[in-house]
Amino acid sequence: MTTAAPRILFVGAVEEGRRCLDALVASGERFCGIVTLKESLAAATSGAVPFDDVAAAQRIPILKVGDLNAQANVARVEALAPDLILVIGWTRLLGPRILRLPPLGCVGFHASLLPRYRGRAPVNWALINGEAATGNTMFFLDEGVDTGDIIAQRRIAIALEDTCATLYRKVSDAATGMLAEYLPLLKTGRARRWPQDHSMATVMPRRRPEDGVIDWGRSSGELHNWVRALTHPYPGAFTWFGGTRLFVWEARDAGGEAMGPPGLVMTREGSDLLVAAAAGRLAIRSAQWEGRTEGPAAAMTELIGRRLDGARGEG
Repeated sequence: MTTAAPRILFVGAVEEGRRCLDALVASGERFCGIVTLKESLAAATSGAVPFDDVAAAQRIPILKVGDLNAQANVARVEALAPDLILVIGWTRLLGPRILRLPPLGCVGFHASLLPRYRGRAPVNWALINGEAATGNTMFFLDEGVDTGDIIAQRRIAIALEDTCATLYRKVSDAATGMLAEYLPLLKTGRARRWPQDHSMATVMPRRRPEDGVIDWGRSSGELHNWVRALTHPYPGAFTWFGGTRLFVWEARDAGGEAMGPPGLVMTREGSDLLVAAAAGRLAIRSAQWEGRTEGPAAAMTELIGRRLDGARGEG
């Protein structure tokens, strides 16, 4: 007699999760449901993508939630009777009732080499901190924040030209690779696991859009990291001029000597505007006045000789 394949409940909301789900569907996995964010929350979530099309095409029940741990939603998950829950691209904790539900456990991914960079926005923080490498960790979920037993890890090199978008793509590639390798073991309850060394943990705080303000008192290398960590699909790094926010979407560390106080727009150089940092110069390539369209920074010649501000100043 053939044993039926385990029923998987998929929980996700962003591109990494969607790519993993597509790979699982293509490999013929058996799903009992998909959980994602309701539309109003998805609209306010950086990188959120729809799951309706795959749910409809595969005839998989879809549950759109604000709080998955609300009693009514827990009851709906219980009714789906999953054998295994996969949580990929989801920033909210699962409550104890859901964690205890699937006999094969709840498995998630975190975009770091746990126990380092637990918590929110690990890719963004790794870029901000100028790390040369990060990773992705496949692990069993528990009631803590990224504290469960590890199943597998992949190290990911960070190139100087990487942004949050390109690095998340590498993280997603690592997740799909680990799923292909370890899902067969998970489905039979034979996946290895080892506890994290909690003494080595670092926990990163939540980031908000208003935290993206540029501090021109930092070096040009630090400012380059800041911009690439917060660019699309995130809300962006920004500065102020004349009481209006100016978003910086693409920049590079131009090095050299800053000829003026931090924040001074020194000159135009090719496709860039050169801005003085505390040490070195930041070359801004793409920028956007709040409420307007993104475009080449070199076209903003009215800024040359003026000073950008890290606060709501008049420039």
